Amino acid sequence: MQKQLNRFKIRAVCAIAAGLLVANAAWAVDPFTVRDIRVEGLQRVEPGTIFASLPFRVGETYNDEKGSTAIRALFGLGLFKDVRLEVSGDVLVVIVEERPTVADVDFVGTKEFDKDALKKALHEVGIADGQPFDKALADKAEQELKRQYINKSLYGAEVITTVTPIERNRVNLTFSVVEGDVAKIKEIQITGNKAFKESTLLGLFDLDTGGWLSWYTKSDRYSRAKLNADIETLRSYYLSRGYLEFKVDSSQVAISPDKQSITVILNITEGERFVVSSVKLEGNYLGKEEEFKSLVTIQPGEPYNADRVAETTKAFTEYFGTFGFAFAKVEATPEIDRANSRVAFVLQADPSRRAYVRRVNVAGNNRTHDEVVRREFRQFESSWYDGDKIRLS
Repeated sequence: MQKQLNRFKIRAVCAIAAGLLVANAAWAVDPFTVRDIRVEGLQRVEPGTIFASLPFRVGETYNDEKGSTAIRALFGLGLFKDVRLEVSGDVLVVIVEERPTVADVDFVGTKEFDKDALKKALHEVGIADGQPFDKALADKAEQELKRQYINKSLYGAEVITTVTPIERNRVNLTFSVVEGDVAKIKEIQITGNKAFKESTLLGLFDLDTGGWLSWYTKSDRYSRAKLNADIETLRSYYLSRGYLEFKVDSSQVAISPDKQSITVILNITEGERFVVSSVKLEGNYLGKEEEFKSLVTIQPGEPYNADRVAETTKAFTEYFGTFGFAFAKVEATPEIDRANSRVAFVLQADPSRRAYVRRVNVAGNNRTHDEVVRREFRQFESSWYDGDKIRLS
């Protein structure tokens, strides 16, 4: 079949590069053997980057399916705004339009943050000097800046992105920020509490509605991380006073229409107050049950205390370590009697296998000889692991 002299163009714009390439009979090219591949439109990208992405080489057969695959692959690099394939006889011409690169990133109106810290944050989302400019990434960077300000309780902060084209297909990015005023906590409410006064529980929190020292502590600035820490403090308070089934049902944060004040509401369920009825040991205690019982700090007849349960399991694990069982597992399983508001604990132990120390390494002793440090060791190589000797060393 006579070679076609007409130039056929397969064009795909960036907006549909990742989607379907619509097939049109007028664009169809009869399969042919590629004699040469030329690349046009490159400014900074190396030609090898193009050739490495093409699903065909010189001397191989080209068809429409391979052309569509090539366009998708080139767009997938994120380096080009436009990609075209043109066929002239048995020569394939790849025509690309590169994305502009970011020449400089600047910030205007930022007082709360250091510019270097903001540049580092934007670098993580792909906006940095020398990187290809992508409008979607710029929008993402703008949202990231707003999120950073929200974390500082600046809910009214506004960010405007300005893109300024400059020579050599580059752009300058300027993020103009109007920070606004800090939103402060107006009220914190706890609902569902019966055993303790709300004022007592709020006194445990780092967050508050402000005081004479708030300008320094910033305790009246809402932060999700601070709220989570306060919730854990509240949970620990109840669990150490017998409320085994205490839970925080929900936390609600409402901001005023003018974005200047915040209300925090915690909904809790206290549950019943449980008293410890008994403590039993089950599992393998190496024939030293009495020694382990002496380590139990959970006292029958006293209210349930999560701290004492944790102390007991930790003491058991460490004591197993003195006999070489470095990976012992101890679980405290509660057996709840809701009818009588009592709970019994079963301490289940599995020492696993004894561990031996194969090698003791010393690092960071730049001025002290290795043997000087090692002579203070009580844990020796080739002997079993001993937690007490390691701590003593």
